[in-house]
Amino acid sequence: MFDRDQLTRGEIRHDLSHEEIQAIYDLPLTTLIHAAQSVHRLYYAADEIQMSTLLSIKTGGCKENCGYCPQSAHYQTTVEAHGLLPLEEIARAAQTAKDQGSSRFCMGAAWRSPPKKGPQFDRVLEAVRTVRELGLEVCTTLGMLDAEQAVQLREAGVYAYNHNLDTSPDYYEQIVSTRTYQDRLDTLRHVREAGMTVCCGGIVGMGEGKEDRIGLLRQLHQLDPHPESVPINLLVRVEGTPLAKEDDLDIFEMVRTIATACLIMPQSRVRLSAGRTQMSDEAQALCFLAGASSIFTGDKLLTTPNPGDDKDQLLFKRLGLKAVPVQDQTTKVSTANSDRGECLRSH
Repeated sequence: MFDRDQLTRGEIRHDLSHEEIQAIYDLPLTTLIHAAQSVHRLYYAADEIQMSTLLSIKTGGCKENCGYCPQSAHYQTTVEAHGLLPLEEIARAAQTAKDQGSSRFCMGAAWRSPPKKGPQFDRVLEAVRTVRELGLEVCTTLGMLDAEQAVQLREAGVYAYNHNLDTSPDYYEQIVSTRTYQDRLDTLRHVREAGMTVCCGGIVGMGEGKEDRIGLLRQLHQLDPHPESVPINLLVRVEGTPLAKEDDLDIFEMVRTIATACLIMPQSRVRLSAGRTQMSDEAQALCFLAGASSIFTGDKLLTTPNPGDDKDQLLFKRLGLKAVPVQDQTTKVSTANSDRGECLRSH
């Protein structure tokens, strides 16, 4: 059983049981937040938030049937499908993101998995190289990857690959049936073996129970190493999707999920992601206090609304927070990939 004193030491573990994680999740909220903030300060500056920008470089027409997603070809939504954006448009968006304080630029494409050969994947690799030359951390989220594609992305300069587990294994089939939980875990394995960092989290508010939120956290906790980034998304309900009429989630459940993630994966950067337009400034501030140390900025997250840069800057000013400085990430990416490659070879 976990020792409460261990909570604030920030020890790296992968063996907490479902019951132990639930005991953390169920702590009095003030105790839980205090412990999470204490651990957060062991690894990150208390007043800095990493700003990331997410751009949809290929929108709509996805073959998956994820119940929350307006880009699924299975549903009728207002999202207009388009092919890969021109390289020049991607480069302009990345430069704008950097100018506005983002240190990470993530490119998303609505694919079940990227085309294995041909011009489309080559264009993605060229976009990666272009964004990396701007001195940003490059992240991509392109669906399922095989081992060869993962290596190609890493060699082009991808620092992080995002592939969420979405929810617990037990609730997963209520959300998507066109790919399995193991498919997602296999992609994460390919990402690790290629030498990229992992960005992996989930979505809350999809009708799941507390047991499922804890089940998702345990799955993430068991990954070795833990994901470097853990995005926690609040469901954005979109007309035309199966989850459009889902009830609101008690915002304190979102806060508990973030705080627990911070405590059981203390070195991970927990990212307050989708759903911020549905949250008050006070709720977002509570999430930062609970250990969230990153946000997606800009007016859109792929196809769903986001507060926008001006509103985020105003909130940061009110809270006395600042963005993680934008530094040239090129050396960082090269060194990190080299270090991970050496580590993988040694095993």
